[in-house]
Amino acid sequence: MELRHLRYFIIVAEERHITRAAERLNMQQPPLSQQIRALERELGFELFKRHPKGVDLTAGGLVFLDEARAILARVEQGSLKASRAAQGIEGTLVIGFTSSAAAHPLIPQIIRAYREQYPGVELSIKEGSAREVTEDTTEKRIDIGILRAPVSAPESLTFHRLLNEEMLLALPVGHPLLRGAEPKISMIDLKDERFILVRRPGAPGMYANLIKACQNAGFEPNIAFEVERMLTNVSLVAAGEGISVVPASMRDVHRESVVYCRIRDAQPRLLAPITLVQRAFNPSAPLQNFIGLARELAGVYRKA
Repeated sequence: MELRHLRYFIIVAEERHITRAAERLNMQQPPLSQQIRALERELGFELFKRHPKGVDLTAGGLVFLDEARAILARVEQGSLKASRAAQGIEGTLVIGFTSSAAAHPLIPQIIRAYREQYPGVELSIKEGSAREVTEDTTEKRIDIGILRAPVSAPESLTFHRLLNEEMLLALPVGHPLLRGAEPKISMIDLKDERFILVRRPGAPGMYANLIKACQNAGFEPNIAFEVERMLTNVSLVAAGEGISVVPASMRDVHRESVVYCRIRDAQPRLLAPITLVQRAFNPSAPLQNFIGLARELAGVYRKA
């Protein structure tokens, strides 16, 4: 049984006349009659009673008419749903992110824009460290990760650098280096300070760049604490436990007890990227739409 047989049957049932049904289907009457009889043979019962003025549905035909219409409706609905999924208009998307990446204003802007453009896609949000986000992407627990610098680069993953932002020095209010209205702090000024950093496995690039900048300034940094989350850095700075460097987009965190300022001569320059991570093989349509939108909005943000 083919779907066209169901369509032929429904048209004949609506017209109650083989010839009129054939005209409506833009086909000849004999082939249509043959198709209806073939359908009846396959079902094992008559669908119509023939008479000189046309046809009437049998009891079995009446029941089958409802079922045929329901089948075609489900096929049409399924086709539409599949088409929308293929275009990324419907589906699901699981997003993982690190807290420091989410603090950048671009990230909520991307997620909000995606929700507005693709309301039929169900979004799930999950927070973790850069290592956790990377592992969750690899293991297919999330579809797309948003983090700072990649902690590893498995061949199964693809990375998209959206932008770089400056890192700022975070000092507790009242710190001696905060002299003057606009303090200009050099790397060498930090040689006796206690640093609070995200652990090297969680932020390898940013960690290594800071160490290198200190060494290029002529000293080895005194690392007092290594923490899992960049937000913890700022909390410890606010408590007076040391200093840190954080992305500029975090400069409003604990603003009443932490002062953020630029370092004028760090070499290499201290930058915090925003990076998307995805599985390289067979990305879904919702995922491709998300990446496309993210890259578009990042381009606009960089030009602003």
